[in-house]
Amino acid sequence: MTWNQGGGGSGGGPWGGGKSPWGGGGRGPRPPNLEEIFRRGQDRMRRLLPGGWGSGAGILFVVLAVIVIWGLSGFYRVEPNEEGVVLRFGAFNRVTTPGLRYHLPAPIEYALTPKVTDINLIDIGFRANPGATTVRGRAQGANEVPEESLMLTGDENIVDINFTVFWRIKNAEEYLFRIRNPALTVKAAAESAMREVIGSTEIARAFAEGRAKIETDTQALAQHILDSYQAGILITLVQLQKVDPPGPVLDAFRDVQSAKIDLNTAVNEAQAYANDVVPRARGDAARIVQQAEAYRQQVVLQSQGDAARFLSVYQSYKAAEDVTARRLYIETMEDILKGANKIILDKAAAGSGVVPYLPLPGLHTPPGGAPPGTSSGAAPPAAGRRSQQ
Repeated sequence: MTWNQGGGGSGGGPWGGGKSPWGGGGRGPRPPNLEEIFRRGQDRMRRLLPGGWGSGAGILFVVLAVIVIWGLSGFYRVEPNEEGVVLRFGAFNRVTTPGLRYHLPAPIEYALTPKVTDINLIDIGFRANPGATTVRGRAQGANEVPEESLMLTGDENIVDINFTVFWRIKNAEEYLFRIRNPALTVKAAAESAMREVIGSTEIARAFAEGRAKIETDTQALAQHILDSYQAGILITLVQLQKVDPPGPVLDAFRDVQSAKIDLNTAVNEAQAYANDVVPRARGDAARIVQQAEAYRQQVVLQSQGDAARFLSVYQSYKAAEDVTARRLYIETMEDILKGANKIILDKAAAGSGVVPYLPLPGLHTPPGGAPPGTSSGAAPPAAGRRSQQ
């Protein structure tokens, strides 16, 4: 070996003194002898190839070995979250499913394995906190990007919006060959869609009940843009992280919102009062109208009855004028004298010792007593006189 050249009597390699670099002098473990290993390999090859490397058998063996190794290089593995895309001379050829697969060795074919089931996240309006463990926590303590987050609403107000886009690969062929930078494309499409949706939304709705609609509309519009690019990307979710007024006008905006709340409270109270008063007033009006209608019907019907009775009496009078006139006279006098205080005076009884008058109301003697204003002896002759008359 070359290490024994010029080594003197001691010999022993380049470190001298028969020592090895592992210490312990000549008593420790020695390194493998590479020349010996190479020589033994050559001996084995000579036994396999009697004619040596330069013979035809040697050349054939080398060629076959190279072909086998080249052929075996076509095996590749597709993981469960991946999809294999095989290219033949740089052009798309086929798609393969997860598992151990084979393609023609390079440079004829080679395979790409994009992760088609992994969900990717893109933050717009902020740069996420590196230490965040949740999606909501990404926006806490994050770095703001005003050129992305400040947007103009439909009522010409500025709003500060941070949101996250979740996406995955939908079509591996389109994803690999239709777009150059997928993440940047998704970011640009989502930001453009969000600006368009916010541009048609009032600021009050963006702060309150309109958040869910903003998310769904942005997702649908961004997906439409990516589909028009044939990007092979599916937007799975758009999640708003923050919707606030710009920082410099936050206090003023809160004052305006407080005033609007007070206004709405006053309007609601007035509306409640109106809802209480107006129905009662309408009920009173309806009652008065119904009472007037009833009185009108009563008067009309009574007038019609009086007119009918008058016509009936008139017809009877025309049929028998004397009898009818006398009957009407008697009925009229009966109505007039019914409640009058009546006294009958008899001038012929003045000199006969009989009481000359007859108090007719006094004749209605209460039970157990004489008529008031008359004596017990005078009443019977008066009654008898009356009966004579």
